[in-house]
Amino acid sequence: MSNEPSDQTESKATPEQPPAWQPPRISEVKGGSSPQVEKALADVRRKIYPRSVSGIFARWRIIMVFITQLIFYGLPWLQWNGRQAVLFDLGARKFYIFGMVLWPQDVIYLAVLLVLSAFSLFLFTAMAGRLFCGYACPQTVYTEIFMWVERRIEGDRLARIRLDEQPWSWRKLRLKASKHIIWILIAWWTGSTFIGYFAPIRELGMGLLTFTLGPWQWFWMVFYAFATWGNAGFMREAVCKYMCPYARFQSVMVDEDTFVVTYDHVRGEPRGGRSRRIDHKEAGMGDCVDCSLCVQVCPTGIDIRDGLQYMCIGCGACVDACDQVMEKMDYDKGLIRYTSAKAITERLTQPQVRKRVFRPRVLAYMAILSLIGIAFVVSLVTRTTLRMDVIRDRGALGREVAGGMIENVYRLQIINTTEFPLTLTLSASGVPDLAILSADQGATSIDIEAASNRLVPVVVRAPATSIEPGLYDIRLKAVAKFESGRETTVVERSSFFVPK
Repeated sequence: MSNEPSDQTESKATPEQPPAWQPPRISEVKGGSSPQVEKALADVRRKIYPRSVSGIFARWRIIMVFITQLIFYGLPWLQWNGRQAVLFDLGARKFYIFGMVLWPQDVIYLAVLLVLSAFSLFLFTAMAGRLFCGYACPQTVYTEIFMWVERRIEGDRLARIRLDEQPWSWRKLRLKASKHIIWILIAWWTGSTFIGYFAPIRELGMGLLTFTLGPWQWFWMVFYAFATWGNAGFMREAVCKYMCPYARFQSVMVDEDTFVVTYDHVRGEPRGGRSRRIDHKEAGMGDCVDCSLCVQVCPTGIDIRDGLQYMCIGCGACVDACDQVMEKMDYDKGLIRYTSAKAITERLTQPQVRKRVFRPRVLAYMAILSLIGIAFVVSLVTRTTLRMDVIRDRGALGREVAGGMIENVYRLQIINTTEFPLTLTLSASGVPDLAILSADQGATSIDIEAASNRLVPVVVRAPATSIEPGLYDIRLKAVAKFESGRETTVVERSSFFVPK
């Protein structure tokens, strides 16, 4: 459907001008008791029919849909060293990420990743509000996909409104059923792909075809498919407006210098319909023709002209719609644009606005995020690929055996975090003439499969004649040699007990 201004734009300006527009104070929007919030709560059951729009920001949203879904649907199918490149195997308690194997002992990396996500949230919100919501949030992306299907089947805004108002007929039933069938197929594909991150997706596909999946796999697949169908098909803007905590976080992280979708009330007010043939400035009118297209294209159904609102997801649909109207009216574009509240009140240029984006709070977030990010990457790159825990046999602290030897028994928990099998050579030091051998036929070398762990009992002996009774500190060393010639060494401390 065309984005032409409505008939109201052609009407003559009325003698009575509306009162001067006053933007709501940020404190009012943050407080939760503003007229915008009260209106949103009153309209919670009102169905929103977003109108399609084209423009630069609409194209960016489409690009982000393709990028995010290419990554989401394609990543589980990538192979790495003969196994799935990204697999969170909860049953085996291993995370495979492009050749890197993370174990429960690596939970510190998850904690650091959560900290990085939190500071990224603070940084991006302080700089650009809910920009993530408008372009990359899964709720927004799948709502965009589902609305595209809906428009292709039922038509644009007015056609959908008329269809819903019509009594049930064969045509209406056919259109609604076709829409929901496609929605369910997309939702099912999404749920299956999501489960494919936690179970091998190739085996999952075969299990789907042969109906041999386990009950938990069926449960979570159906659950996530149903959640996708419900959130993107029915709840849509309600998730963004009333359920998403990010909408509430925004109010405490946004200030007058944050780059957000903003209506230029100085230029636009007083608004009103007018003929294209009149000089609206001589008539005392602003640039806003009050066509309401900015409201019609908004996926959350808000009026951006009411000022900063927590329900705005920053998608830029209203910017595209308004720019098209301004172009048709032969006015300057940018009546609604990405800028800051201070830029509107102080009439700053866009370069001036961009300079103010990098204020002390933003720089502090960037510095903290950079330091933690660098430390996180360095830690991942330099982490040891071989781990060994030494556990003493509490049933026999130390004993004298045949041949005049003192013997201590240990259990070595060895973890190979690489994607390649390893052969380890064991040795011990700290006591004169100390020797170590495993319980496997006395060998001092141990084979560890790729991405696996092994509990190995070992015996450490020393001549009784060369050591006095007591407790001695010793070191157990395991050396692994890779095919490339590189070696990895791990050393753990323990104690050697010599009885009297």
